[in-house]
Amino acid sequence: MYFSLEKFSKLGIGWNERPLRETDFYRLCRRHRITVDELPLRVSGFYYCVSGWHFIAIDSKLPARKKLFVMFHEFAHYLMHAPDHNATASYHGVGRQTRKEREADHFALVALIPRIWLKTRTPDEIIADEGVTSGELATRFSLFETYGV
Repeated sequence: MYFSLEKFSKLGIGWNERPLRETDFYRLCRRHRITVDELPLRVSGFYYCVSGWHFIAIDSKLPARKKLFVMFHEFAHYLMHAPDHNATASYHGVGRQTRKEREADHFALVALIPRIWLKTRTPDEIIADEGVTSGELATRFSLFETYGV
């Protein structure tokens, strides 16, 4: 994750500085020329690349917070795992938890739970006020302790 931190900070969107919102996701996708489709899916979302064109599909039936997490998770696949050529796809929540899936989850958690919250709010406040699960928050604190993000 260390090598990616510089890349993340260069996004210029406030990653880990403030909670990112749906408007931030769409701004990033426009800047990186990623086509986004929201439609009823059987999976939460997926990133795919065909002939150098990048796409993210999001299940339109997801609750708002889950949808936001999936959006940034899929954007992380583009940012960290995008292929240069050929067709490929990464599906959120399908198959075993690989290193790439964990990395995408971590990027999304930091996007939604910024460092300032960890420093200024109690875990109970974050869980109650933001709808974060205790498992998500535990993982987020672990990222903060391990990588300082």
